[in-house]
Amino acid sequence: MAIYHMQAKVVSRGSGRSAVAASAYMSCSRMYNDYDGIQHDYTRKHGLIYQEVMLPPIAPSKWIDREQLWNAVEETEKTKDSRLAREFVVALPVELDKDSNISLLQDFIKKNFVDMGMCADFAIHDTDGHNPHAHILLTVRPLNENGTWQYKTEKEYLCIKDGEEKGFTASEFKTAQKQGWEKQYRYKVGKKKEYLTSSAAQEKGYERIDKHPKSSRYGRQNPISEQWNSDEQLCIWRANWADAVNEMLARNQINATIDHRSFADQGITEQPTIHEGYMAQNMEKKGMIADRCEINRQIRADNKMLRELKAKVAKLAKAVEKSVPIIAETLEVIRNHMIFTQYHLLHNEMQKEVIHDWMNHFNPILNKYNTVKKKLNPIQHVKLNQQLTTVTEEIEELKSRKEQLIFQAQCSTDKDMTNLSKKYDQMNNNLDILDSQDISLKKQLEKDAAAFREEKFRPEPEQYTELLDTRIQIRHHRRDIAANEVDYLNVEDPDVFSHRAWELKYQREQEMRRNQPARAKKKSYNMEL
Repeated sequence: MAIYHMQAKVVSRGSGRSAVAASAYMSCSRMYNDYDGIQHDYTRKHGLIYQEVMLPPIAPSKWIDREQLWNAVEETEKTKDSRLAREFVVALPVELDKDSNISLLQDFIKKNFVDMGMCADFAIHDTDGHNPHAHILLTVRPLNENGTWQYKTEKEYLCIKDGEEKGFTASEFKTAQKQGWEKQYRYKVGKKKEYLTSSAAQEKGYERIDKHPKSSRYGRQNPISEQWNSDEQLCIWRANWADAVNEMLARNQINATIDHRSFADQGITEQPTIHEGYMAQNMEKKGMIADRCEINRQIRADNKMLRELKAKVAKLAKAVEKSVPIIAETLEVIRNHMIFTQYHLLHNEMQKEVIHDWMNHFNPILNKYNTVKKKLNPIQHVKLNQQLTTVTEEIEELKSRKEQLIFQAQCSTDKDMTNLSKKYDQMNNNLDILDSQDISLKKQLEKDAAAFREEKFRPEPEQYTELLDTRIQIRHHRRDIAANEVDYLNVEDPDVFSHRAWELKYQREQEMRRNQPARAKKKSYNMEL
């Protein structure tokens, strides 16, 4: 079925990545990075369905070659922690064929990225035929009309006028200087160093010790880059992707939709299922029980019971008369509610056991992973990647051990392990929630039992048989653990109901037999007339 998934990431040197390597990976090609002299070869990687580079009209035409495009990006960015590209990973609907998915991506990328001035490099992957997804790599620096790169941030000088401090760029300062604004420089004032204007320092004869004027820490961001990097724009892209997919599904007459909003924003009170993943699904296909699939089955059963309970409570609220049939129905509704509550308690115990097993499995892996991660810090990792020929055996062993732990945890990346750690904490919180639910459910069970006893003894003793017969007509005869527990709590013998039900059935059969001769005799009399 169609699902919503859109993951946004930034490719930066600070995290040890390069734009050339990211493009080579997603296009399954061989590319040479002029910046660090490393050749990235992913030609043996499988699963590539389609790849394409899309450029805005102002971009140089030679950038249609992705190797030239991303080497131009690498050349422009000078710092060791530069942000090189923005990457999106989106899930494609399995209901659509290859051509429809390509058309969907091309239209979405053109309207949302290329028309805004970005260069886009994208590829479609599907390794097993059941998980079509796309990687979209985008430039983060705007382009000028002549096809050259714009600035990301511009230096902003903090100037003084009449005791007021204000920031100006180099071009703005030419006009501001004529209005009396002055730059500030560092001067030696006794044993201290202070920022002063040149005119103020000359009056007191201070010595300037730095030629660089005072400026803001991060400079002034390019307004186009500021828009691209904003959370508001990301929300717009997420919503636009959902709209684009739904439009394509409708165009192909497929009855399915996706929604980028969370369950809470959609007003859904039911508990959402968790992501199972292809490994868990493969285990289920082989006849094994995967923890994630088992949890989802329990969540679906929970949601179904919740819907049934809401319907029964609504029906109970409409009862206004207290006749014997109404009392009987009320008793059975309360009993069914108690059965559901008892079932919920049993289900909570099962769910807590699953969570305990899951946490016991992943706790040692997470602890070992965090220990390895502390030893393998990002700065050392980046430095070793740039000097591949001098990597030590100790780091290789740590990296190998780290990958083993990630594999044991059924994850792929560091981010997956971080999410796993968060999920572990969430599971721990779920145990507390389930314990809290147990307390409230037991209180509800006791409250319902008291209400049941009160209703049961309202009729007169001579009405007991009528009440019993009416309850037998209403009751859905089912026996399970929860029903037995409720009957025990209500001090009722289920055999009494079974025996009385048999008696009523026997009486009906005898009555039918007594009536049959009379009907036959009447028919014969009519024929003689």
